Amino acid sequence: MTAREHSSAAPAAVAAVAAAARLMLKLRQAARQWLQAGLLTGLCLSAGVAAAQVAAQAAAPAAPAAPAPAASTPATSAPAPAALPPGALDTQAQALKDQVLKLNRDLLVLEEELLFPASTQVALFVSLDVGKLFELDSVQVKLDDKVVANYLYTPLEVAALQRGGVQRLFVGNLRAGEHEITAFFTGKGPHERDYKRATTLKFEKGSEPRYVELRIRDKLGKLQPEFDVKVWP
Repeated sequence: MTAREHSSAAPAAVAAVAAAARLMLKLRQAARQWLQAGLLTGLCLSAGVAAAQVAAQAAAPAAPAAPAPAASTPATSAPAPAALPPGALDTQAQALKDQVLKLNRDLLVLEEELLFPASTQVALFVSLDVGKLFELDSVQVKLDDKVVANYLYTPLEVAALQRGGVQRLFVGNLRAGEHEITAFFTGKGPHERDYKRATTLKFEKGSEPRYVELRIRDKLGKLQPEFDVKVWP
């Protein structure tokens, strides 16, 4: 591409980036209204289409300008537009990508606020302390006698839990009042024996979110794993 073609392509690319930025701003302003109307999926699709269009415009080379017809008399040539500094277009494209990623994060937060409001939200987490006496294979959780989660673990996931990771197993809605949670843990216990244990807890759900932790701990005194449920206020 010649210097003249580059200088003519740069303003078009900048205009495409600016138009996409304005579109992202309009989508952000409309997000809450669309969420309330139940159109979150449409908004996500619109954001994805917009991002794809911008990426295509920024990546596609500009078509060369048609040659001007030969003039019968010499004419004074117009000054060429100033070319963008090297890397300026890449910087603007990266800034636009960051805006799209931030919009996606905002949409996820808004979706969770809409689907799981604080007054009815309950979330279940799994943690593993040490884990030398029990090798976790799977977890099943019942909430008020209804199965809400079944999860089969890979060795990498178990290793992550043993290093202190915490897994969010389930998030849902519960009405205020008393509820019962039962968790079933399956895996390998001491001496490589098949091991299945269950633990049950009743708890009260009020107007605030409830966070429930399913904990697996080694009880060295008895050389047995211990399973319990803790409800965080």
